[in-house]
Amino acid sequence: MPMIMRTAMLGGVAMMLASLPAQAATMKVVIDKLVFTPAEISLAVGDTIEWVNRDVMEHTATVEGGFDVRIPAKKSASIVVKEAGTLDYYCRYHPNMRGRIVARAK
Repeated sequence: MPMIMRTAMLGGVAMMLASLPAQAATMKVVIDKLVFTPAEISLAVGDTIEWVNRDVMEHTATVEGGFDVRIPAKKSASIVVKEAGTLDYYCRYHPNMRGRIVARAK
C-alpha cells in the first residue's frame, strides 16, 4: 500500500478515536483504621467514587447539604460525581475522619 494511503488511513483512525467520549473512571478510597486513603481525590464529573471499608465498623461519607453514603463494615459503596467543585466530607460516626473530593468538569 502506498505511503500516502497508509498515512491517510492512520490519520482517519486517529480522528475517530479522538472523537470517542472519554470513559468514566472509578477512584477507590480505602477506609482502614478510621482513615480515608487517599484523603484527597481529583476526578471528573461522571466518574465514580468507591469507598472500600476494611474496618469492622460502619462508616459514612457525608457532605453537609449534599450526599450521605453509608458504607457497611467490610463492604463498599459508591456514587457517581454529578457536578464540578470541591467537596469536603466526613464520617458521621467518626467526625475526625475527613476527606476531600475535587471534581472538574469534563
